[in-house]
Amino acid sequence: MAEGDSVARIAAHLDTATAGSLIVHSDVRHPRFATVDLAGQHILEWRARGKHLLCRTDAGLTVHSHLRMTGTWSVLRPHKRLPARVVPDLRMALRLDDGRTLVGVALPVLTVLRTRDEHTVVGHLGPDLLGADTTGIDSVIVAAKRVAAAGDETIVAALLDQRRVAGLGNMWAQELLFLHGVSPWRAAGTVGDLEVVLTDARRRLEHAVRANPAQNTTGMPRPRHWVYGRARRPCLRCGTPIAFRPAERTSHGRETWWCPVCQV
Repeated sequence: MAEGDSVARIAAHLDTATAGSLIVHSDVRHPRFATVDLAGQHILEWRARGKHLLCRTDAGLTVHSHLRMTGTWSVLRPHKRLPARVVPDLRMALRLDDGRTLVGVALPVLTVLRTRDEHTVVGHLGPDLLGADTTGIDSVIVAAKRVAAAGDETIVAALLDQRRVAGLGNMWAQELLFLHGVSPWRAAGTVGDLEVVLTDARRRLEHAVRANPAQNTTGMPRPRHWVYGRARRPCLRCGTPIAFRPAERTSHGRETWWCPVCQV
């Protein structure tokens, strides 16, 4: 699943490529929104909110999508077509006035709504460490309080709860906990210095939006991650084999990696 920094990169790319463009033809292939016609509207901007994408038009409409594991947005050059194998998964095609086509493929979540009603699809989210809804340290303070309020819930589950802090995915949660020496199974309410952890998270997310390659937490070409995806391999700090628990054996339903020595 695309994490917050990945979605922010996508939003920035689409905003640079299409903001200001006039939509001359729209094709929405969704049972609820098949009759929606966006032709004649200009794309104002693309914005990320946690793991959600928002495309706003000058007619006061927003195309809201969530990529999850399968969704993609891309811009086709004039006269270019989607490969035939992809066409069945097309969910939205917007032809622009310069001949390019903006296409959303295999989008598991797609909504067209009034911009003033965006709160109905993203209002449940917690503070976005990359977002403009709150600024600077304020977003960290609010997020830290929400995570701490999870009480006896495991800290890894609390970090992944988008209602507490938006944009952190499984990779970032695992890596942050390792970097700060916190066991993923520790109760969220007992973890101190959550503001420090989330300030570090924001800094790393901001760097990942700009970095190439992105989402490198070790600073080395290989391995790129400290614990994520490294089950039974030696910890890069202490040499202990990285522990692993499959999703079906966790209360939060996500694969989990950790160092049993460095994360006591």
